[in-house]
Amino acid sequence: MTSTGRARPARRRKRGDRVEADELLMLVADGDQKAFEQLYGLVSGPVFGLVRRVVRDPAQSEEVAQEVLLELWRSAARFDPRRGSALSWILTVAHRRAVDRVRSARAAGEREQREARRSHHPAFDQVSEEVEAGLEREWVRRCLDRLTALQRQSVTLAYYDGYTYREVAERLALPLGTVKTRMRDGLNRLRDCLGGVA
Repeated sequence: MTSTGRARPARRRKRGDRVEADELLMLVADGDQKAFEQLYGLVSGPVFGLVRRVVRDPAQSEEVAQEVLLELWRSAARFDPRRGSALSWILTVAHRRAVDRVRSARAAGEREQREARRSHHPAFDQVSEEVEAGLEREWVRRCLDRLTALQRQSVTLAYYDGYTYREVAERLALPLGTVKTRMRDGLNRLRDCLGGVA
């Protein structure tokens, strides 16, 4: 028995990620650093992937993922295997942290916008920059419309929704090589089209 009253697994068996994560998390709750290292290796990829989809920004996603993994060390004792698997508990913690970060960033952005509107009127240069950015976005939209539907779908999933080539292939139920070819051709056509922006 451990100091928390839970039975320590006699040995760690490789019976799939779910069971292994459950066992490791219970060992982490007892302060086992080696178990934490193993758990970190097992769940850091899924944690980062989930956070990245919610937060979008790569640097902030890394920050949030590290916060989640640090929280595992501190709060592993709160895990109750009777309520679900360790992996689902960890991903729930990650999702909550990611949503909190998005809400916090959105609230900060809204505060800054309100303050900016109150404090001054936009200078001519800011207005012209906004108009120019709007024209560039419109140009990109037009160029995307010139792609085939399949190229546009692949490029949009990868560059606007943040999916990897492999994830795009899975979402579209296509071979990875096909997606890479489609993406390359689409990006070449976009580059040629956007060459006329200047």
